[in-house]
Amino acid sequence: MKVMVVSSLESVRESLLAPLLRAGLATSIASGAHEALERVATSTPDAVVMDAQGSALDGLNLLKRLRNSSLGQHLPVMLVLSAEDTAERLLALKLGADDVLSAGWQEEELVARVQRSLARKQRFDALVEEGRKLTALSITDGLTQVNNHRFFRERLQEEFRRVQRYQDASALLFVDLDFFKDVNDVYGHLMGDQVLRTVAQTIRGCLRDVDVLARYGGEEFAILLPQTHLTGALTVAERIRRDIQALKMADDGKLRITASLGIATLPNPAITTADELVGTADAALYRAKREGRNRVQLAEPLPLPPELAASTSLRPR
Repeated sequence: MKVMVVSSLESVRESLLAPLLRAGLATSIASGAHEALERVATSTPDAVVMDAQGSALDGLNLLKRLRNSSLGQHLPVMLVLSAEDTAERLLALKLGADDVLSAGWQEEELVARVQRSLARKQRFDALVEEGRKLTALSITDGLTQVNNHRFFRERLQEEFRRVQRYQDASALLFVDLDFFKDVNDVYGHLMGDQVLRTVAQTIRGCLRDVDVLARYGGEEFAILLPQTHLTGALTVAERIRRDIQALKMADDGKLRITASLGIATLPNPAITTADELVGTADAALYRAKREGRNRVQLAEPLPLPPELAASTSLRPR
């Protein structure tokens, strides 16, 4: 863990650095507010010891700027005052200083306070990382490692509101594996789980970073395609269908998987809620199932240009 010492006065920097180095702490220095902010942005330290007495450096102002920045918001900051000034000490604490060292400080006190700040920073970082892991677990499907149904519903609502506000394009795809029950019955549930994991990764490989893939339930996946018109959605859906069809599962390579896909797109005057968008994509998926599976469909037939009709499994009926 690294401690940054900030002071415009070289003599003060040296007096603060020396005991920290003797204690075996990694350190860096900044001679002014601008340099300090640059270092926080490029190589964020784990604690800051800041001198508030240099004429070229307004320690309280720098403290305020750190607390207003995302990187410095939770950074432990100790302010070193030039005199025993109760009003200045109180102001420093109000502005967000974690600790204040007054005039006449001892080296052992400085080291002890810095080490205590670093220990608090370690505990804070551990809690943040644990929270990040718990959040990831709460939105991730345990089997396929893609987003789960709950996360998808939240993103669906956000995307629907975005489309309504900006009148932008968006598409929703449902992907359902054909005859998946037969896979479990013939090859066992372990193979069924492997198929779901492989299909999830196959679908992910067809998508952009901004697209949202989720396991909707069972052998069904949902995909949000922001800023995507019908032609683009058809292209993505057909790529997914073909890539799934090309998979060879089981040791003998005889297990082949196909999928049916349904598409709903926005804007659409007939769709006024996120639930209606889901219902439209569902209807398209059921239509793909009824009409023979292993195909892409819309809820209602749509005449397609010849070049598009020739390159997709979606066929007007």
